[in-house]
Amino acid sequence: MYGRHPSGSLQINAADSITADDRSRNKQELDRATLPPRPLDATRQSWLLEPPQPKKKKYIDLGCILVSRKIFLWTLGTVLVTTLLAGSITMIVRHMPHHKKTEPKPDNYTVALHKALMFFNAQKSGKLPENNNVTWRGDSCMQDGKDQTGGFYKDLVGGYYDAGDATKFNFPMSYAMTMLSWSVIEYSAKYEAAGELDHVKELIKWGADYFLKTFNSSADTIDVMVEQVGSGHDERYCWMRPEDIDHKRIVTPCYDSCSHLGAEMAAALASASIVFKDNRVYSQKLVNGAKTLYKYADSVKDRNSKNQSREFYKSSMFWDELLWGGAWLYYATGNVTYLDHVTSHDMARKAGAFWNSPDYGVPSWDNKLPGAQLLLTRLRLFLSPGYPYEDILSTFHNQTGVFMCSYLPYFHKYKRTKGGLIMLNHGDPKPLQYAVNAAFLASLYSDYLNASDTPGWSCGPNFYSTHVLRDFATSQMDYILGKNPQNMSYLVDFGEHYPKHVHHRGASIPKSVKKESCEGGWKWRDTKRDDPNIIVGAMVAGPDKHDGFHDLRSKYNYTEPTLAGNAGLVAALVALSGEETSGDIDINSIFSAVPPLTPAAPPPPAPWTP
Repeated sequence: MYGRHPSGSLQINAADSITADDRSRNKQELDRATLPPRPLDATRQSWLLEPPQPKKKKYIDLGCILVSRKIFLWTLGTVLVTTLLAGSITMIVRHMPHHKKTEPKPDNYTVALHKALMFFNAQKSGKLPENNNVTWRGDSCMQDGKDQTGGFYKDLVGGYYDAGDATKFNFPMSYAMTMLSWSVIEYSAKYEAAGELDHVKELIKWGADYFLKTFNSSADTIDVMVEQVGSGHDERYCWMRPEDIDHKRIVTPCYDSCSHLGAEMAAALASASIVFKDNRVYSQKLVNGAKTLYKYADSVKDRNSKNQSREFYKSSMFWDELLWGGAWLYYATGNVTYLDHVTSHDMARKAGAFWNSPDYGVPSWDNKLPGAQLLLTRLRLFLSPGYPYEDILSTFHNQTGVFMCSYLPYFHKYKRTKGGLIMLNHGDPKPLQYAVNAAFLASLYSDYLNASDTPGWSCGPNFYSTHVLRDFATSQMDYILGKNPQNMSYLVDFGEHYPKHVHHRGASIPKSVKKESCEGGWKWRDTKRDDPNIIVGAMVAGPDKHDGFHDLRSKYNYTEPTLAGNAGLVAALVALSGEETSGDIDINSIFSAVPPLTPAAPPPPAPWTP
């Protein structure tokens, strides 16, 4: 511990001193280690000892099943994460600026169709429904037929006014309803797509219900029917709103000179019965009425031509109406008696199927032959009944092809204006009603051929595609809708430039004015002011043979609309609306009452002789 430095001085040795102290402490520690251990108090134990850990369970009991803990936690986590992500995305999308998807703009024909149907709402007579949607029209002629004593009718309220006056002519009205029904039977899907199916069916029912009032529809046999309500001369002389008419209106009955009318009304009711085939009670009521009318028409046909004295809508013949009405009754009933009747050689000859007259292929309220032949061609294309009907049906089919050829510009059968309007009435006034009828038949025949997988038809040595027919139809409709030298739409309220002075009493007199007398209303006819009431969808009579047009109320040959004209327009528009597909027409609805046809065996050949 102590040492001496080489220099002779005394010095303490620190290393030796630390070692001795360490030895002393180590000895004490060894002595304590030999002592027995003392128990630790609770506090010290808590410092040294951790609480026992419970053993983790590998499975979770969900009551009815045991699920792996790991799988359960992964599933729960995935659900939570997915929920958070979905919520975040929803919030982001909801608050982000975005554009709504717009519906495709309807084509011109569909737009025009909506308007053309509204014309019929404006022409309704009687107690108007609340949803008629023509604000300037009201109830009118509520006493029609009620002030007559005796007779077979008690109420002739309802129906449609024919044109710009307030006369109800049953002959053109029947034709108009038949055309509307035919268009619905063929193109119900297109009406549905345009949102107009219920509307057009309501219009047809309005006409059919009126027809049932004009004869004894509960009888099997009749000898008289109503031909018209209102005097053609008086109604044309008076210029007043139908709502203001309070004078007694003449009812014209017809006894033995209305074969044409009976057959045409039969066609209207029979075709309507197919439209309403899902309403069995109403449909059967229409069929029964059609049978009664056709029976009357056939019974007075020999006297029809001798007693016609009517001035307006005088039928040039009646055999075409008998052919037309009989064809519709066959489709409505399936009764082959009607088919036998309309496919007889004598009927076809008298109806003009073998003629080549100037008006042979001109469909109109007066000429039903083109429509009847196409209607029966349909039977041959899709059902092919064979013998004994094939002979005349093939004739109708061939003749249908002939008048379709006559519409084409290559053959110069009919003249055209420089603007392209076909003059089916040979340059006479009011050409549009004939053009729209031809456009409808051409479109329909094109669809018949497409549906029967036939690419076209022959005109002499030349073969033409069905597209040629559709091109003809669209050219005529486009002319009417404004593609013409006048740049005028002849459909009121379509486009920017259309007739503003329509020859129509209701459209020309403001609703707010007091009742006018017959002569007092002339000032509204002659004023140069625009119509105060827009008669939406009215197709006027049209231009002259030089594409000229005079927008004057007094020029009815230019500016007067008619039921028959608008019916053909509606039919052509719906046929051309939408996209052209092979499924445009409803092939089967018209055959719903027609039973399967079993062709009869042809007669055996004559015995052979040497």
